[in-house]
Amino acid sequence: MNQSQHSGFSPPHKASPPVLRDVGRDALGYWELRRIGYNLILGAVVLAWVVCTWPHFRPAFTWRDGLLLLVLAALANVCYTAAYPVDIALQLSAFRARWQRRRWILWCAGTLFAVLLACYWIADEIYPALG
Repeated sequence: MNQSQHSGFSPPHKASPPVLRDVGRDALGYWELRRIGYNLILGAVVLAWVVCTWPHFRPAFTWRDGLLLLVLAALANVCYTAAYPVDIALQLSAFRARWQRRRWILWCAGTLFAVLLACYWIADEIYPALG
């Protein structure tokens, strides 16, 4: 009889590598839930610019500029998907468990970058064009 069976001790087994479908499902569940916060933060930044500099932005309230704003919002959401390749690659690596506990850092860094980019775009491209 095998010694490990007799003593009740079983040798350690390596964890099976994650399946791409499971990793993709996990990434979708994590990132799409946080997309709401991302959009709320960017919306608050745009609203703050409009409120804090109100008289200057009054001419921007046209249908054409509203459509432009929708295009810029869509582009911001396309940029949000840049987190997926990073997340999936790290989940498929040996650092999966550690990464899953710390990927909020990527969300914070990406959101901060988007806020800085939005502020730059408004201050440098949109604000001067209205004056």
